[in-house]
Amino acid sequence: MGSKKRSTKSEAEVLEGQTDLATVDAVAVPSGKKIKMGNKSDVEMGDGVASSSSVVDSIKPMERKKKRKQLDKEKRRSNLENGEPQPKQLIVESKGNDAPEAVPVASSSSSCLPEFHINVFKDLASADSLVREAAVETMVTELQEVQEAYGRLENKDLVEGGLKLEAQKDDGLDNCASSLRYAVRRLIRGVSSSRECVRQGFALGLTALVATIPSVKVDSLLKLTVNLLEVSSSMKGQEVRDCLLGRLFAYGAIARSGRLTKEWFSDKDTHIIKEFMSALISLASKKRYLQEPSVSIILEIVEKLPAEALLGHILEAPGVPQWFEEAVDVGNPDALLLALKIHEKTSIDGKVSKLLPSPFSPSKLFSADYLSSISNCLKESTFCQPRVHSLWPVLVNILLPDTVLQAEDAASASNSLKKHKKGRKSSSSEEEIANNVQSFCDVVIERSLLLSSHDRKHLAFDILLLLVPRLPSSFIPVVLSSKVVQCLMDILSTKDSWLYKVAQHFLKELLDWVRNDDVRRVAVIVAFQKHSSGKFDCITKTKTVKDLMAEFKTETGCMLFVQNLINLFLDEGHASEEPSDQSQTTDENSEMGSIEDKDSVGIMGNGDFLKGWVIESVSSVLKHLKLDPEAKFRVQREILKFLSVQGLFSASLGNEVTSFELQEKFRWPKATTSTALCKMCIEQLQSLLASVQKVEEPRSLANALEPNDLGSYFMRFFSTLRNIPSVSLFRTLSDEDKQSVTKLLEMESKLYKEERNCGLGNDANKLHALRYLLILLLLQVLLQPGEFCDAASELIICCKKAFAASDDPDSSGDESNGDAAPELMDVLVDTLLSLLPQSSAPMRSAIEQVFRYFCGDVTNDGLLRMLRIIKKDLKPARHQEAGSEDDDDDDDLLGIEEDEDIDEAETGETADSDEQSEDSEAVVGGEGDDKDLPEDSDESDGGMDDDAMFRMDTYIAQIFKEKKNQAGGETAQSQLVLFKLRVLSLLEIYLHENRGKPEVLTVYSHLAQAFVNPHTTEGSEQLEQRIWGIIQRKVFKEKKLPKDDSMPLSTLESLLEKNLKLASKPFKRKKSASTLSKKKLTASLNRYKMVVSLAQNSTYWVLKIIEARNFSDAELQGVFGLLQAILEGYFGSKKSQVKSGFLKEIFKRNPRIGHQLFGFLLENCGNAKSDFRRVEALDLVIEVLKSQVPMNPNESNREAAKKFLKSHLQNLGRLIETLVTKMPEKKSRKTEVHKCCDKIFQMITSLDLTKTFLKCLGPDALSACESQLGPVFLKLKNLN
Repeated sequence: MGSKKRSTKSEAEVLEGQTDLATVDAVAVPSGKKIKMGNKSDVEMGDGVASSSSVVDSIKPMERKKKRKQLDKEKRRSNLENGEPQPKQLIVESKGNDAPEAVPVASSSSSCLPEFHINVFKDLASADSLVREAAVETMVTELQEVQEAYGRLENKDLVEGGLKLEAQKDDGLDNCASSLRYAVRRLIRGVSSSRECVRQGFALGLTALVATIPSVKVDSLLKLTVNLLEVSSSMKGQEVRDCLLGRLFAYGAIARSGRLTKEWFSDKDTHIIKEFMSALISLASKKRYLQEPSVSIILEIVEKLPAEALLGHILEAPGVPQWFEEAVDVGNPDALLLALKIHEKTSIDGKVSKLLPSPFSPSKLFSADYLSSISNCLKESTFCQPRVHSLWPVLVNILLPDTVLQAEDAASASNSLKKHKKGRKSSSSEEEIANNVQSFCDVVIERSLLLSSHDRKHLAFDILLLLVPRLPSSFIPVVLSSKVVQCLMDILSTKDSWLYKVAQHFLKELLDWVRNDDVRRVAVIVAFQKHSSGKFDCITKTKTVKDLMAEFKTETGCMLFVQNLINLFLDEGHASEEPSDQSQTTDENSEMGSIEDKDSVGIMGNGDFLKGWVIESVSSVLKHLKLDPEAKFRVQREILKFLSVQGLFSASLGNEVTSFELQEKFRWPKATTSTALCKMCIEQLQSLLASVQKVEEPRSLANALEPNDLGSYFMRFFSTLRNIPSVSLFRTLSDEDKQSVTKLLEMESKLYKEERNCGLGNDANKLHALRYLLILLLLQVLLQPGEFCDAASELIICCKKAFAASDDPDSSGDESNGDAAPELMDVLVDTLLSLLPQSSAPMRSAIEQVFRYFCGDVTNDGLLRMLRIIKKDLKPARHQEAGSEDDDDDDDLLGIEEDEDIDEAETGETADSDEQSEDSEAVVGGEGDDKDLPEDSDESDGGMDDDAMFRMDTYIAQIFKEKKNQAGGETAQSQLVLFKLRVLSLLEIYLHENRGKPEVLTVYSHLAQAFVNPHTTEGSEQLEQRIWGIIQRKVFKEKKLPKDDSMPLSTLESLLEKNLKLASKPFKRKKSASTLSKKKLTASLNRYKMVVSLAQNSTYWVLKIIEARNFSDAELQGVFGLLQAILEGYFGSKKSQVKSGFLKEIFKRNPRIGHQLFGFLLENCGNAKSDFRRVEALDLVIEVLKSQVPMNPNESNREAAKKFLKSHLQNLGRLIETLVTKMPEKKSRKTEVHKCCDKIFQMITSLDLTKTFLKCLGPDALSACESQLGPVFLKLKNLN
């Protein structure tokens, strides 16, 4: 054997040298012939022996030994051939660069074999698949012709004699021509090459050759493959790998050729299949990476062979039974795969008892015991990652057959919407599948893979992705079990995790799968939240659940989701037994119901946290949904019933109650619902009702029998449940609270009837708003017992008086008090204000709705109470003396310039009482409210009797009391700010609904005082910005102006004077300011700028009101005088803070003022004490001239403009004379003077007043104009 192997290897070296198939190998030729090897130089062969020097030069040192052996062999062959007649040998000829290489084969003296071109082997290694396929076709065709010609020869020995170029005497290819032998050997060696595309091409060639030419025997190929690709101890790792892979490809070629199947059909007792199986199993045992491809080759044969052959030839092949026997112990997934695939074709019970259950059935295959026994096989399938082993698709196909699943999924979708069903009867096959899936996920996924290495966790998610596309919706809770969800959350919570991208991919594929199916989406959301205690998004730092919830588009989907949430809430076993170790807190990415501001957050367990998420999410279903009103009402009704039952009531006996009146059964969790969860239900119930009221359409169904009024439905539902003996409220109420609840129910019922009877209109809106306020107040009484009884009583009284029914005996009795009774609207306003401090957001929304419809009837006293809340100081000044706020407004104004210090107040310094309110009184004082307040009233409590004062103090006291009882709560000051913000919302509504009314001035004056007074907004930028925004939007930018003729001009003049003085007030820094931080000084300066801006905008607004009243010039002398005084200060004092832009805007908006003050402006501009002020004032001059003297006057206004300008030519001349004689030195100011003069000259020229103007200039002025103004003045002079 040893000599034979050496001989075989020697021939391989002679023919090819190496397995590098791109190089054309040298072959022996007869004496005198040439051989050309690729691009190498021709090697002259003399007497069969090449020149040794040429060989040495052309090859590497490591190849010399091989080449020497080749030459020796050729020499021996040549000697042998010289002793007998020689036929033609296999010849490699070169007839030019492009001539094909041919291998003529010896024949008899009269003929020769067809040629075989060995250049096809180069094409077999091409990277182009089309080239490889063409080369295979050419090779097979030529070799088939050669073999056919060889078969027709009578004396084959004559051809063979001495020419066994590539053959061994015992290689098994005795009946093959030399060219065919050569090709077979070369193809077998070629499949062991690791070069690009070589294995593919040569394996394809070998497959086609074996399939086409029967002369190539399979048993010979098996022996030849082992011999040519033998692994020796001297081989390195890469060489060993190439040889083993070469065998694998060779065996694959034999299997794909179909020869094994033909052999069996021709002889059913053939041993070839067994030999082939034995060889493959032996190869698979050598290296792990050969195992799966070897089995895949066997599977190709299994697919082609009949069942009879499988039992006798595959399973009984030498080594196969032992291989199956050891599979479970060593963990061989490929043996399990092969056993399953064979079992698909024929029963093999008892043949592989350890691998497959006997008798075989899916239920036994997926039983917990069996899966545990083969767990090693399943775990070891990770070696082929990232590819999923072929075993898993086979198992999944057995686990979830397609035909059963389609029926199951359709049935689950149709039955998922049925409420309160224990379940539907399933067929035995469906139950079996469900049990199999449960067992598979439990044993394989959870206990075997998820508890193991990262690779096996990766495999677990890959297997789940195989299951998902075939999974019925009813199986989702089984697959997305607690351990799977926990593992997914733990991975996604850490971005640095090795499996993070794996988990991301799994989540993405899962979400794509549920995207268009509501049933699947609901099941996935419930699974995620159930096993994460409602914190999936929070822990994974994603928006998965939130985005899934936003994708419901239909009523069916919403109802299904709501029902599943209710079931989740009622399910006692929902809490995960293995909570994640991640943070249990929510963040900004948490899903729809992030639980905030609840007293129980800190002490909530996982169960309560999940229930809290259910409560908040169930009411958020409709947030992104657009449904028709009928469908939306049905969904809202289901949500309302759930929140009402779980939040307001509890069952006295058991946890189920049936209402015969409602024809419905209600359930509660077995464990008592905590008070915190009940409060959450009530709050969400309030939010639901408030949102309905906001978006509710006009009540077009006012006379229908059953309008879609959710509030009315709730009150009836509440009353019905309350009257069931076995149902009680979730908390015990005091007698006073019970009475309040009863009265609220009765009053709501009356208002509902009244609303139905009055049809559409403002009264219906008022009734509707009051009804919803009563409903929300009832819930507030249950939420905070003992705190809203008084407010409820007052609101009920207001409802009685506002809509006294003719059959109401109480209404006539209330009217008998006459004038002694307070105004209805005053009581209503007081009641609304008393509800604001402690009310929730939905309550405030209802209060605002009521106020919106009633604000047109609010009295002055009620309005002033609201305004004084806004003016309440957040930080009262020290040393405040009684009556210090009663000073007259004019007295306050006397100290503006001297005592005002915005810095100190803003930066937190303590100020005296006379400093804290100066700004506010400077903006607007008592005159603005003369029409509303008695003359002897002061600004803080004027018009308020003792009761009113007590009520306002009560509001503030409620705030203090509320936070005093809350440990760690916010300060009373911050609560007062919050209360002010809520009152501001009412005032904004009031301004919107009363546009153009004189009360707007009252609201404005108080808001302006509150804004300017630093203690009113102390420490609250939000409050300051809110007041600023309301004044800007609802007062200054409002198109409708207060035009009531009853408003005296003196009031407007006083308001204008105060705003002008505040706009001109300088920014002062006291000595203490030097110690303040830069940040505080910047804040003070910014506030000063805002106050000045407010004063300027107020001035524009007041002047706009005055202009709209159409007063005569005589009546407006006081207004002109105020503005003239401001101009005097502007020109007369360098310290004046009045901005020229402010004055310019006044002249621009009010041309009438410019017309009156133009002469005064020209005179003072010329007499200005500084060049800066004089040049700056030129903009004012030009602005007035633009409004009075247009650049292109038409006939209608030309005379008026000419008359105006002519009357001021003298003053213009003096101004220009002053400008040119006192020309500023600064270049920029000099440019401004030139521009101004040029514009004035153009206006004069356009009105033909040039000559008159020049006469107004003296000789000195003329010469100065020529020298200073140059071309500008000369142009005017030349036009004369």
